[in-house]
Amino acid sequence: MIKGLRTVIYPAPNLTEAKDWYSKVLEHQPYFDQPFYVGFSVGGFELGLVPDARPSADGPKAFWGVDDAEATLKRLLELGAAPLEQLQDVGGTTKVASVTDPFGNSFGIIENPNFKIQDVR
Repeated sequence: MIKGLRTVIYPAPNLTEAKDWYSKVLEHQPYFDQPFYVGFSVGGFELGLVPDARPSADGPKAFWGVDDAEATLKRLLELGAAPLEQLQDVGGTTKVASVTDPFGNSFGIIENPNFKIQDVR
């Protein structure tokens, strides 16, 4: 079951510069700051920066919240989606994957038990 938008990931070829810029834009520091990922909490949602990724005209990648990423990925594939990024544990108990829908769009899913709906503004 798709629960709602949770995270948007932006490629950051220079993670330090991107972190500094988004800290100014959002007027606060990231809550998660590691060499492999920087995460900002924004109104209960997450803006993530991924190092060494290449920005493109396709824009950032959105991830939709799910309770069970493995089961949801299986269902999406059964419904005709094509695998794009395999299911992966990205730290703690958070899992992500993405598919390409039948129309060519990227569709990301995220199982993040740390997401709190009461934080959404």
